Amino acid sequence: MKFRPCIDIHGGRVKQIVGSTLSDTSPETLTENFVSEKPPSWFATLFRKYDMRGGHVIMLGPGNEDAARNALEAWPGGLQVGGGITDRNAEGWIQAGAEAVIVTSWCFSNGEMLLERIERLRQLVGREHLVLDLSCRQKGDDYYIVTDRWQNFTNVKIIPETLEELSAYCFEFLIHAADVEGKCRGIEKNLVKMLGKWSPIPTTYAGGARSVEDLYLVQELGRDRIDLTIGSALDIFGGTGVTFDEVVAFNREAGSEK
Repeated sequence: MKFRPCIDIHGGRVKQIVGSTLSDTSPETLTENFVSEKPPSWFATLFRKYDMRGGHVIMLGPGNEDAARNALEAWPGGLQVGGGITDRNAEGWIQAGAEAVIVTSWCFSNGEMLLERIERLRQLVGREHLVLDLSCRQKGDDYYIVTDRWQNFTNVKIIPETLEELSAYCFEFLIHAADVEGKCRGIEKNLVKMLGKWSPIPTTYAGGARSVEDLYLVQELGRDRIDLTIGSALDIFGGTGVTFDEVVAFNREAGSEK
């Protein structure tokens, strides 16, 4: 288990956003925790220095392609890219230097999962270059996959059968707990427990982390199998809950124990 970095891009700039406030119909509701003056390449170069592979570059809406390429150029083969990925552009992102493409919304229509589309992507880029973003929100006692920048519920639950079926198409899952994303109020403990118990492939969890202690909590609850992304609480993103030096030290400690 390790810390995994992120570079979230909105309006062409690196930002940290409260995920539940993203909206196509009401942009005025957007809550930004942090807007960087530094380009995406600055963060990519930092992560490269400490060999933090597998960080995800997420384009939150259209018009962020140039900024995403700026990050990939700083670390070819070291970062994953997601946001608006389809069968029309997936290969291009791999050619642009992405380690993998991350996809959700294109694989659904009217809340239904389209396995033929996922298979199409696997054929195009290979399972080893495909990450499925199963970011979710809670409804009742269950977690449902959400699409379109976490705005729309699908009818697909995060359950063992879903994870097992989809693991045949990709090498990794990325799962944001969208209800707590960017709020720094603590992780979704039940979701982390489920993922640690159920996920058959490497999985990264994001959402709500507020301190370095959350790394150890995810390590425990996720059975040392679930990686954690920390965004808004991290000092390089304007946060006060955890320093970059602390996550570097955690990864070194985790690596030395293997």
